[in-house]
Amino acid sequence: MAMPKRLTRHFLVCLLCSLASITSAKESAEYGQEEIDPWEGYNRAVFSFNETLDQYMFRPVAVGYKAIMPSIIDKGITNFFGNIADVVSISNSLFQAKGGQAIELTTRVMFNTTFGIGGFFDVSTSFGLEKKKEDFGQTLAVWGVGSGPYVVLPFLGPSTIRDTSGIVVDIFLDPQFYRSESLGVFVAKKTIWFIDLRADLLASENLIMGDKYTFIRNAYVQHRDFLINDGVVDDPFADDSFEDFDDF
Repeated sequence: MAMPKRLTRHFLVCLLCSLASITSAKESAEYGQEEIDPWEGYNRAVFSFNETLDQYMFRPVAVGYKAIMPSIIDKGITNFFGNIADVVSISNSLFQAKGGQAIELTTRVMFNTTFGIGGFFDVSTSFGLEKKKEDFGQTLAVWGVGSGPYVVLPFLGPSTIRDTSGIVVDIFLDPQFYRSESLGVFVAKKTIWFIDLRADLLASENLIMGDKYTFIRNAYVQHRDFLINDGVVDDPFADDSFEDFDDF
């Protein structure tokens, strides 16, 4: 499935297949499955729909893209869209009263836009201006809004009621929303962004173990907690191989 980049850094390692039923019961108790996923029947149906689309459409295109695209161009495209996403993080940093972080991210965007040729190169990280992911779903959490039930969105993948509301607001915080461009240009940019996003996830596919739906749900919930708490919670898989899940 073409999962948003914000999807996962965490996963549960499943036990022996012969203990699958016991493992499932343990996961339900540990993560409060009934509380976080009361719509599991619906969610699994959407998950299956997304998986089918990915199998026959999105993944083959992503594999072809990865095969023909030079690595420097591939990385540059990722950097370009990441630079735009940083603008959204600036706004949400301000909403969360993180003034220092907003200034740092603004400097990061200015450096990458100016010296990184429109964000194609990430020069800011070498100066210690690290990327920090902030979205309106995180902002709502900081304001005290509960996550609500877990939900799988068609095409977009894992989310919650709170994070889905955040996606809508972040659309209006994206500077691309206010650009005067033809529908064709807009669709072309979003298509390139999506293909690049899916291609970057290919290397992480072998990390998924056990029931894929349960894995992704638990990973998503844990990772969102990690982002909301600014990394204070345990995140044993917080390394560069998972950062692609953050940018959707």
